[in-house]
Amino acid sequence: MKRRPLALVATVLLICGFAVSGAKATEAAWARLASGGYTILLTHALAPGVGDPPFFELGDCATQRNLSDRGRQQARRRGVRFAARAVSISTVYSSQWCRTLETAENAFRDVDAQLLEALDLVEDDPETLEAKNAEVMEIIRAFRGPGNQVMMTHPENVEALTGITPREGEAVIVAPSRDDPQTLDVVARLLLD
Repeated sequence: MKRRPLALVATVLLICGFAVSGAKATEAAWARLASGGYTILLTHALAPGVGDPPFFELGDCATQRNLSDRGRQQARRRGVRFAARAVSISTVYSSQWCRTLETAENAFRDVDAQLLEALDLVEDDPETLEAKNAEVMEIIRAFRGPGNQVMMTHPENVEALTGITPREGEAVIVAPSRDDPQTLDVVARLLLD
């Protein structure tokens, strides 16, 4: 019976240790972003459903899966998180899908989002995927600031670039690898929602 309280205390201390460690990592990530020069990979906010309807058209939002009201609120909250930390966003790129563009417009109202086809949903064709990733990598390698750049895309694209499947509302902060300029280093991950 006496071992249970000790096990409970040990478990509580372990959980508290992880929470403190996570808080320090989060603060370090925000501090890095405050210095600028990073690329922030973000995925669109809540757009209920899976995939797009058959025969959708990129230029016609009425034919696509779009943000819900809650998704628009999420996008605005994400932008507020960056503003509250005084993180400068100088450039915003977005895939051509309406849900990504609308997320970018709601989150970063002071910066006009530039459409970038290379951020569109990845395709099953390895050659197309390789060409898209190469274009995105070139933009990331060329970026020096001021501020940071945001690339609003889809979870599949973030995974293809980094090997990480982002959680909903997670920012994946990257920089060109010092060891291999053809790859990215994941500098930090931030949950924004």
